[in-house]
Amino acid sequence: MSVLSDKSIRRLAVEESMISPFIDKQVRDGKISYGLSSFGYDARVGDEFKIFHNVNSSIVDPKEFSSDNFVTKKSSEYIIIPPNSFALGTTIEVFKIPRDIMCIVVGKSTYARTGIIVNVTPIESEFFGTVTLEFSNTTPLPAKIYANEGVAQFLFLKGDRSPETSYADRKGKYMGQTGVTLPKV
Repeated sequence: MSVLSDKSIRRLAVEESMISPFIDKQVRDGKISYGLSSFGYDARVGDEFKIFHNVNSSIVDPKEFSSDNFVTKKSSEYIIIPPNSFALGTTIEVFKIPRDIMCIVVGKSTYARTGIIVNVTPIESEFFGTVTLEFSNTTPLPAKIYANEGVAQFLFLKGDRSPETSYADRKGKYMGQTGVTLPKV
């Protein structure tokens, strides 16, 4: 298994629409960087978020998750995550992962250095859609997440061969998702 370089990522983005819209270089200009990097792609978070709150003294249960635990916020600038809480967002980019590729999503160090953790998550072969991202504010202070800027790096791994069964083959529960998607069982 090997990690794809910028050359391979660019080719797959252009020829197979692996990433759309695709930014062919790192964009900074006073923003948290996004776009193509040496061995990955820095994705942006959109402008819609679901921020966790516990006004109902609920129990978090991934099998019976209530959307009442979230407040939906739309902002073209930023949102604020309360102390020791979390929020969900979604990538601007739509991903179409080839059959012989899988992806690991890791948080950007700019956020990690301020106590914001982006959940590490796999994106399986032949997944298609936007990716819901989880942001944990591990600090005792409110924290900002900037909309339309870089939040996570996608690392693309090429398998030694195509899998017997892909995410699409087994009709994965998050296939084709758009927007922030809550947990499903």
